Amino acid sequence: MRIVLTGASGVVGGFALHAARAAGHDVTILDRRNGYTLGDTPDLSGHHALIHCAFSHQPGRYRGGEGDDPEGFRRTNLEGSIRLFDAAADSGVKRILFLSSRAVYDGHPPDIELTDDLPASPANLYGEVKARAEDHMHSLDLHGTAIRATGIYGPGPAHKWRELFTDYLTGKTIAPRVSTELHGDDLAHAMLLLLDQDAPPPSVNASDLILDRHDLLAEVQRLTGSDSPLPPRADANALRVMRCDRLAAIGWRPGGIGMLRASLPAMLDPAPHL
Repeated sequence: MRIVLTGASGVVGGFALHAARAAGHDVTILDRRNGYTLGDTPDLSGHHALIHCAFSHQPGRYRGGEGDDPEGFRRTNLEGSIRLFDAAADSGVKRILFLSSRAVYDGHPPDIELTDDLPASPANLYGEVKARAEDHMHSLDLHGTAIRATGIYGPGPAHKWRELFTDYLTGKTIAPRVSTELHGDDLAHAMLLLLDQDAPPPSVNASDLILDRHDLLAEVQRLTGSDSPLPPRADANALRVMRCDRLAAIGWRPGGIGMLRASLPAMLDPAPHL
């Protein structure tokens, strides 16, 4: 399959690129090095699918990633995605996988179950941009799937826990936190499974672990022999966990705690892993 990929230099895009090429797909990268920026309308003729992972935001921030320029954030990410989706449809591309976010659910009441078919209800600009881009994709005459993903972890040059691990190992006080997490390889595997479906669903949830920083750093402590104190456990009562029934139905099985433990040695290596 000939695939167009945006965001290949980012966290998720890097995992998607590696997985797609390893599976034998022919991948065309759209990025600044190839003359593409969000907002362009490229000719995607001859490609079978688009995987859209590119997103412009303040470093390390998604919710609140607009910084002091909300209009620029909306223009780049929403209008840029719309133009890209339109270009795909005009070029005859029949499949889009769009990296959305669990942030589209932030406006729902705390007691509601986060199922795959739950309508979006954003509560911040990040979630709004993702939700509106989903809506436009679904208005087109093609198979489009919004992947509503949780936080993504895994080895990489700027993995999400590099600063946290450094702070912990140097004895800084770590604030308690609990969150849902998913390895980038598992997300990339979900993408490949979706590309294989004759009639892929319009949206899927993608999540795996419920992870407390206490437990994460206990693994770091075990691997490094650090005597830095662990943070107290966070209150997980308000944490909402997404159901991932649609991905499970097509054979997706994320790696769980075993995947986390296998990944940590590379993530603790001070030399960045590509």
